[in-house]
Amino acid sequence: MHVRGSQFLISFRPLLYINSNRVKLTAIKKSLQATVWWKIRGVIHFLSLRPPLHPQPFKHLALMAESEPVSNPTPVGEKRSCLQEGDGETPTKRPKVECDGEDGNGPIPEDGGEEAPEGEASDGEEDGESFADMMKHGLTEKDVGILKYISDHEGFSGILKERYSDFVVHEINKQGKQVHLDDLSIPTDNKEEAETKQPDVCEVLTEEQKQQLGELQLFKNKEGNVSIEILDDTKEKRTLIHKAIKTHYPGLETKTEEKEGRKFIVAYHAAGKKALAEVKATTAPRKHFWPQNRGVFCHFVLYKENKDTMDAINLLSKFLRLRPNMFSYMGTKDKRAITVQEIAVLKITAERLAHLNKCLMNLKLGNFCYKNHPLKLGELQGNHFTVVIRNISGTDEQVHQAMTSLKQTGFINYYGMQRFGTTAVATQQVGRAILRNDWNQVVDLILKPRPGAEKEYLVRCREEWAKTQDPEAALRKLPNKRCVEGQLLRGLSMYGKKNIVTAFGQIPRNNRLMYIHSYQSVVWNTMVSRRIEAFGLKAVEGDLVLKGTKAHVLSAEEAERHSINDIVMPLPGYDVIYPSHHIGDGYRELLSADGLDIDNMRHKVKDYSLAGAYRRIIITPTDVSWEVIHYDDPRISLVHSDFEKLENKPAPVFNKEGKYRALKMEFSLPPSTYATMAIREVLKLDTSIKKQTQLNTVWFN
Repeated sequence: MHVRGSQFLISFRPLLYINSNRVKLTAIKKSLQATVWWKIRGVIHFLSLRPPLHPQPFKHLALMAESEPVSNPTPVGEKRSCLQEGDGETPTKRPKVECDGEDGNGPIPEDGGEEAPEGEASDGEEDGESFADMMKHGLTEKDVGILKYISDHEGFSGILKERYSDFVVHEINKQGKQVHLDDLSIPTDNKEEAETKQPDVCEVLTEEQKQQLGELQLFKNKEGNVSIEILDDTKEKRTLIHKAIKTHYPGLETKTEEKEGRKFIVAYHAAGKKALAEVKATTAPRKHFWPQNRGVFCHFVLYKENKDTMDAINLLSKFLRLRPNMFSYMGTKDKRAITVQEIAVLKITAERLAHLNKCLMNLKLGNFCYKNHPLKLGELQGNHFTVVIRNISGTDEQVHQAMTSLKQTGFINYYGMQRFGTTAVATQQVGRAILRNDWNQVVDLILKPRPGAEKEYLVRCREEWAKTQDPEAALRKLPNKRCVEGQLLRGLSMYGKKNIVTAFGQIPRNNRLMYIHSYQSVVWNTMVSRRIEAFGLKAVEGDLVLKGTKAHVLSAEEAERHSINDIVMPLPGYDVIYPSHHIGDGYRELLSADGLDIDNMRHKVKDYSLAGAYRRIIITPTDVSWEVIHYDDPRISLVHSDFEKLENKPAPVFNKEGKYRALKMEFSLPPSTYATMAIREVLKLDTSIKKQTQLNTVWFN
């Protein structure tokens, strides 16, 4: 790995280990310089990921690490359908202190990268920009106000999130305990019920029928159905078959049909389009028996690999034939990571949930229990991270200095890069237009063509909009209508271009609020950098501290009794106060330059009125530990996951003489905190994908 100064480079050393008859290093070098990004990904996407729980192609490769669970890889394209970033998301009504979300918790934008086509990289003869060229239009940390470090150690290079298993997150629950998946058993009372009330599938179904139902359940033919003829037709017999199918094949629904005087029970997949039409035609929902002495919410631990929290919830809801809002959780977790968190669902038995382990990929459910309350966003105490940084260049002494500084001094609590997108149209620009009530610009920013990595159908959609300004014509270019662009175009086609506010409302509320929260985040980052530049790491007269939920301006005498860890800075809004020193005046100047009045943050549309919030400027992690490990095989996992422990798989064994070195670090962070900003302080790296791409291009040349 080539090192330039203390910059963070992403090594493609693992490419050397690929079978030479599949991929040549020289071909990859050439493609990196001259090929469209999605072509490159088709070759290298499988290199940095370990196999999932079940074999399946991986769709994304992130060149750099974004936190979250703290999570996700940094998006390669514009953040679209997952703009909601609950992580550190600022409440809009009367929040005084930021308390929910975070890299590890709140909705973090999903990887917006392109689905990698199969096959090798091209020879670079196609027309189009290289990925490095496309990322010239992306954001850097400087663009979003991330400017300062607070430690004085020398930085070093390494590879963050080379594999998704290098980033492991365990939720810290309300009781302050880390959430782990370590028990797949069913609660005792439910086992007893199953023995007395649930039919045995072996008693009512033949082997052939079980095979057909299993194939239908696993999506091999989700638009089809399985018909089971009832030879000995009694209501009791039909009831047994209905219950057996629904109990042992979650995701399947059944109905009784009569054909030519013969009765059949027809099983179909609840996720199929035809099946959904059948469901809508159902007259009334079935009532299920639920014991009075059992809690109405089944709480369970969700273990997931390389999957976004909302994607996981949507998948569970399809198999269980539930609305996604029947599930509750304390925070969303990263996609490109292994994450473990608690979920609750209303009136679904642990047995039904446990059966899903047979057919879900990259997900495991366990630690079931029944309670009388759901979970709420922001209730957790934080997240515990286990992070592996591979191929580190720093000496043991440099690593010790960097980690000791993180443990003792902490890091600046910046909003991470995944909050702002990666293309020329950043989310904060849309947020600023919303706050200025410039709705034509909002539409233009979201729908106009832009440089950067984008899916082909989005490029066609944007071109159609630019050419015709016809929302229906542009919408026809989108195979996936659920992305932000599709939702906005659908709104414009329904309500017309003269009712943009109503049309924009077709986008889910969390996604809409993400835009204005991004703008708040840029302002906060910028002003904190100015505060650190002006006053360093000590409390000064005019700084703000919290007394309960209210902010208080420090006098000179009070400042002597406080440390930098007590100081908070406001996110702009109508219900916050600002520092009384010149940094407070800077807020007014910055917003004024953006065409906003800091004294009037109430919006004509109530949803977009910003109350503001307070956020600590320095965070010191807890439970910090680290070790430098050596290894020979870059393809092996260096963290022993909960699932591997359940499978009784051995922990990774490290070779002290191994040719590669990695830093394995662990730390806990409170909600609304980005783990990548902690890692940035250790390595002294720029975490933007634009910067990392430039550095890699230099390295390859």
